[in-house]
Amino acid sequence: MATAAAAGILTSGRLTASIGGVLHAHSVNPAFHSNLAAFSPKSFSPAAISFRPRRRQFASTALYKPDFSVKEEGTKETLDYRVFFIDSSGKKVSPWHDIPLSLGDGVFNFVVEIPKNSSAKMEVATDEPFTPIKQDTKKGKLRYYPYNINWNYGLLPQTWEDPSYANLEVDGALGDNDPVDVIEIGDARAKIGEVLKIKPLAALAMIDEGELDWKIVAISLNDPRASLLNDMNDVEIHFPGTLTAIRNWFRDYKIPDGKPANQFGLGNKPASKDYALKVIRETNESWAKLIKRSVPAGQLSLA
Repeated sequence: MATAAAAGILTSGRLTASIGGVLHAHSVNPAFHSNLAAFSPKSFSPAAISFRPRRRQFASTALYKPDFSVKEEGTKETLDYRVFFIDSSGKKVSPWHDIPLSLGDGVFNFVVEIPKNSSAKMEVATDEPFTPIKQDTKKGKLRYYPYNINWNYGLLPQTWEDPSYANLEVDGALGDNDPVDVIEIGDARAKIGEVLKIKPLAALAMIDEGELDWKIVAISLNDPRASLLNDMNDVEIHFPGTLTAIRNWFRDYKIPDGKPANQFGLGNKPASKDYALKVIRETNESWAKLIKRSVPAGQLSLA
C-alpha cells in the first residue's frame, strides 16, 4: 500500500511516485479516467436527466476488505482522539488514499466517519499524516451537530472536490477541498472506521458557504433491502421521504448556531444514480491529479 505521494506518473492503473528514491504506489481505477466530454454543462432538471455514459466496468483487483485494521489512539471526545488505519505489516495507511474506491459493477467502498444516531462531528483529518479520523474542532473546541444524524455518514476514498474547479452545472460553485461525502441510508448502525460496500442511488449538490459539497446517497449491500434499490425512484418507494429528510437535515443543521441555511444546486432536487456516478468519476479524476501533484496540494496530506 502507498504511504506517501510526491511527483508521479499514472501507468497500468497504478499511480507510482518516487519519494527519496523509493517507489510507492496508489491504486487508481483506469475506468474513471476516460473522456467525460459527453457531460457538458447545460440547464436541466436533474430528476429527469438520463445520462448515457459509455458502458464500462469499474474494474478493480482490490479485495472488498483491504488487509487492514483500525487502531484508536487517545480517548473518545477529546482533542487527542484519533482512529488510524493499520496494514498487515503494522504500518499506518490512509483511509482516504489507500483504500480502493471502486469494486466493480457499480459498487464502491465507503469509509464510515459518523455512525447513525450520533452527533460528534467526526471526519478524516485531511491535513494530518495518514489522514486518521478525528473529531472536528472550532476555536479549539470539539464540534457536535445540534442533533443526531439519522444515517451513517462518511467518505468515498480516492475522491476529492477540487477547490479550483468551478462547476458550471451548480452555479459555478468551487469544490470544498474534501473527499466526497456519503450518506448511507440502511437500517444498521455502522462503526467509526468501518468500510462498507455501497451502491450509489442519488446525489445532492449542497452549497455550504459558497462551496460545493456533494452528498452521495447510497445503500450498504449488507442491508436487507439493498437488492430492491437501484436508483433514487426506488428510494422513494422503499424509504419514502428519506431524500427530502436528508436534504432538509443538511439544509438546516447550522441554523441553531445562528448561521444561514445551506443551499442546494440542481434545482434543489436530488439527481439520479447516473449523475451520482458522474460525480464520483470526476472527483476520482481530481484526486488522481492531486496525488500526482498536477494540482497544488496546499495543506493536504498525501501520505
